[in-house]
Amino acid sequence: MSPLFEVRRGLGAGFGGNASPPAQLNTLGQQVIMDFAQAMVLDGRGYHVKAGTISAPLVGDVVITDAAAELAIDAAEGTTIIPITANISFNLAAGTLFESAGKSVATVSSAGAVFVPLKLKSSGAGAVSTARVAAAGGVTVTAELATTTPRHFSWGNPIAAGAWPTVYDWNPQASPVLVGPRCFYVQIAGAGTGPSYYAAVDYIEVPTLMVDPS
Repeated sequence: MSPLFEVRRGLGAGFGGNASPPAQLNTLGQQVIMDFAQAMVLDGRGYHVKAGTISAPLVGDVVITDAAAELAIDAAEGTTIIPITANISFNLAAGTLFESAGKSVATVSSAGAVFVPLKLKSSGAGAVSTARVAAAGGVTVTAELATTTPRHFSWGNPIAAGAWPTVYDWNPQASPVLVGPRCFYVQIAGAGTGPSYYAAVDYIEVPTLMVDPS
């Protein structure tokens, strides 16, 4: 264990390693206060989903299309997901009218290549939630409706590439709490020829009883 701090652990369920840390203290016996997301990652509850790898970006859709996404994270009943960051980086943007958006719906995705969420704590347990990643709107999600589909972020630019930043970062001040069954998805598109891009989402996963005991 690091000499900088010690973790006092009690017994219980609902935390990483099946233990409940009631307090984290530094070597002076002072309680450590930290960001909620960082605390969840330390408990092994943080996960990462990415689209595109080194020298192999994905190609987005030509236009954002209803029920089509590039990336989706699904939480079944009993599991809650909390997206905390999203990053979209355009690798090749040859056209105009670029747009991207992050939304959520109450039905999990139904098609698209399975992506096993990566652990933000390398020694943590695997995710209960599932994910999909596919180019050109290849992930199928339920249809968007104004009355049922929150838009958590959106970004767009009608100008040709080279005149605008090609990176978009979403770092919400208050993250949405998506109680399963629920799907969080990202759409990426550009007119003419779909842009090539890299994208990633970090999120927290907890048993629903931890956030919604009712």
